[in-house]
Amino acid sequence: MNPNNTPKPIPSEALGCQVSEITIAQLVGQVYESAPPAERGRLLEYLMRPLGVLSLVAVANGIFASIRFRSGWPDLHVQLEDAQRVQANDVITLVSHVQQVSVHAVDGLVDMLSASPVMMGSAAAALLVTVLMQRARTRRASD
Repeated sequence: MNPNNTPKPIPSEALGCQVSEITIAQLVGQVYESAPPAERGRLLEYLMRPLGVLSLVAVANGIFASIRFRSGWPDLHVQLEDAQRVQANDVITLVSHVQQVSVHAVDGLVDMLSASPVMMGSAAAALLVTVLMQRARTRRASD
């Protein structure tokens, strides 16, 4: 404890990747929240692709499995109404699950977001791209 009796912040590198994973999921949730409906659908499609149906059933009370079943097979297309029903907290849960399955899938958000001027207009998207690029650089350096 410091003299003010407030806990000292723990450096993020001491906590490992858990902090960055939580931060990334929260940033994606913020990006989703500020995105227009069409972009929300694209983001959901991107995040849902690496997951199988069983995984989608287990995430956020199955909301993403319902979207997947309505969208048809094999193509995934999220309807605007579905994108509007999904809340930022659902997206945070989805991103946390996707990170467990494929860190590279989440890292690929950099390309998706960078290709959309509408998405890159938010501060959360710019910060998310920066964090993901730093994480990818760190991972390459450690390989």
